[in-house]
Amino acid sequence: MPALADEPFTLVIFGASGDLTRRKLVPALWSLYAGRTLPEPFAIIGSARSAVSDDEFRRRMREAVREFARVKPPSANVWDRFASSLSYVNGDPADLALYASLERALRDIEKARPGPANRLFYLATPPSLYDAIVENLGASGLARPQGGWTRVIVEKPFGHDYESALALNSRLARVFREEQIYRIDHYLGKETVQNLLVLRFANGIFEPLWNRNHVAEIQITVAESIGVETRGAYYEEAGALRDMMQNHLLQLLCLIALEPPVTFDAGPVHDEKNKVMRAIRPIDPRKVDEVALRGQYGPGFVGGKPVPGYRQEKGVAPDSKTETYAALRLQVDNWRWAGVPFYLRTGKRLAKRVSEIAIRFHRTPHMIFHRDPAGGVDPNELVIRIQPDEGVALTVAAKMPGPELKLLPVGLDFRYGEVFGAEPPEAYERLLLDAVHGDSTLYARADWVEQAWSLLSPVLDAWAHDGAPAPYLYEAGSWGPAEADSFIARDGGAWRTP
Repeated sequence: MPALADEPFTLVIFGASGDLTRRKLVPALWSLYAGRTLPEPFAIIGSARSAVSDDEFRRRMREAVREFARVKPPSANVWDRFASSLSYVNGDPADLALYASLERALRDIEKARPGPANRLFYLATPPSLYDAIVENLGASGLARPQGGWTRVIVEKPFGHDYESALALNSRLARVFREEQIYRIDHYLGKETVQNLLVLRFANGIFEPLWNRNHVAEIQITVAESIGVETRGAYYEEAGALRDMMQNHLLQLLCLIALEPPVTFDAGPVHDEKNKVMRAIRPIDPRKVDEVALRGQYGPGFVGGKPVPGYRQEKGVAPDSKTETYAALRLQVDNWRWAGVPFYLRTGKRLAKRVSEIAIRFHRTPHMIFHRDPAGGVDPNELVIRIQPDEGVALTVAAKMPGPELKLLPVGLDFRYGEVFGAEPPEAYERLLLDAVHGDSTLYARADWVEQAWSLLSPVLDAWAHDGAPAPYLYEAGSWGPAEADSFIARDGGAWRTP
């Protein structure tokens, strides 16, 4: 059952001095508080190695909120009420002594207020610290519920490959029950992603068309115009396949392809997503080139300004083979989707920042408008824009005004900002609130994570092989390597230009 709106909780953020806390977590918590949707009473304990006083931590978080929050602080009084819930405990997350200090801080907070001892731990640290934090939460007894609920949120990446994902899940399972573990993928908190299921299952017009009889292909694009910036060393270890494809894009594929769950609750939704993963055709290690392609950006121009190539970025090896662009062609071998190709692509330093799902329908079987000199129009296309300009657009054919019978594509465009006015909540706002309420529907389950890594293991192994060819180069500011066009053209298709 969801938590009551006035049920108390305490959030402990490991890695409180990092960018994630400053840019996303505390700004999201503040926006929830300012919107009066954050359950109360609450407390937020930041923890990191640096020695910082409570007041200094509050000052830093106010600066973070002023810069990054969707809702700006309206007055000093309102901020002061929120800031009174903030405190800080410094220490090494690998040192068990830190957890004794956290236990004392939690006890003091919980004694001063009525209600159960509900605790939420957030691992906003590098993945290298996950094992130590989880182990110490278990050894200190903090992982055990203390008359209320105890949960842990784990940030991606959930492992580096299939074996490390298994090891992480095993470590988590030794300390927490699966229902206590929340593996966060912020893409699933975006309004448009959530609305994808509403679009499918709350509108009778779409679901009858959502199958191989009407859909010709599906393209999922997550493009970034930025480069690796200061994350070169991290990206050398990750690459586009691990950083984006294994989590964000496969999650979107599952939401597009899943069967209607019995209810919109965590268990049924996770079960249907897992069925999709099991239905995806395994990748033959001998034929990786037929279903996967990688690229790496070179120097170019973005926004009219020159930018360096990936190999010139700080922390990147001058002969790096790490992919900054990845494309996949997947098949979902089930009754609904047999024969429909799913094309997934993601990359850095592409022409623009955009995330979208494009569903292309079959052409009409016979075009009766022979007098149209253009010979018809492109097939209908439904585009779900995730970011920016969240919305949904449907392309249909229409007659151009005038004496000639000329058909043109027309877009029926719905934009969330124009219809609902207010800026949609940030993904972390929704996901943090769901974790407090005990709703894991928009989080990843252990078996899904393992299946995702298992699916991509042949590609990762092939690209890591010493004799593997280098990624195809593409100019920064383009839509990726020219070879990507040939990759999709094998099926007679073409990448959509957002």
